Amino acid sequence: MAPAPTPEAAPTRTASPRSYLMCRPEYFTVSYAINPFMNPDAPTDTARALRQWDALVGVYRGLGHEVAFLGPVPGLVDMVFAANGGFTVDGRAYVASFAHPERRAEADSFRAWFAAHGFETHEPASVNEGEGDFAFAGGVILAGHGFRSSAESHTELARVFGREVLSLRLVDERFYHLDVALTVLDSEAIDGPARIAYLPSAFDEAGRALLADRFPDSILVSEEEAAILALNSVSDGRNVVVAQDAHDYIAALAAAGYTPVPVDLSELLKSGGGVKCVSQELRR
Repeated sequence: MAPAPTPEAAPTRTASPRSYLMCRPEYFTVSYAINPFMNPDAPTDTARALRQWDALVGVYRGLGHEVAFLGPVPGLVDMVFAANGGFTVDGRAYVASFAHPERRAEADSFRAWFAAHGFETHEPASVNEGEGDFAFAGGVILAGHGFRSSAESHTELARVFGREVLSLRLVDERFYHLDVALTVLDSEAIDGPARIAYLPSAFDEAGRALLADRFPDSILVSEEEAAILALNSVSDGRNVVVAQDAHDYIAALAAAGYTPVPVDLSELLKSGGGVKCVSQELRR
């Protein structure tokens, strides 16, 4: 792993207000298995998931961010993972088309919410799982494919948003979404390219070369910490809301001038979700 900057050399980071769409886990449980984390035979505690989710909402509000809410739907147990429902930039929303039938009905609620809240809504022709596989960094869109979103959806992204799309192939089924393999730390850096953190082994050789070239000042994270969804974190440019047990990543963030904000979403981890999974950024 690349050495993190010393605290003395770390630049001053600047936070910017963000807006997030979230869905309360009223019906959360693990009733099927569509990723390596999920085990329907293992018990889940919906009340505990609700407490952890409520605490995260409080963290966002305490940092000065806005939180909007999408109403949960009975039977849609993964709807809490709101990042997967779409992707927004410039007031436009590209709606999800879920890979697995268990989640496909979620798209209706996200489509209706975007339309009701002033977004120019675009229907997908290709399978995609929204911000689960798409990220905005320095004016370009990073787009993952290989497990949940199709490579064809990347062509749609470029057409809908009129921005450069960097296509990245995911190759490890443990890291089935881009947002469990990569975090955007500075989406609009002032003194250089946007900054990210990522797990190199989650990507194919071409993807690793592309990320190293376009984001040379990245924080690299170990497989051990990526496996507890360390990279499924949310940054406002200074504060990084992150899994509380990702100790090495937390230390690297602090050394690079960020302020880690550790949280506990261990109940939602049973379904393969973390901080970013439950937080879709709304970019108007």
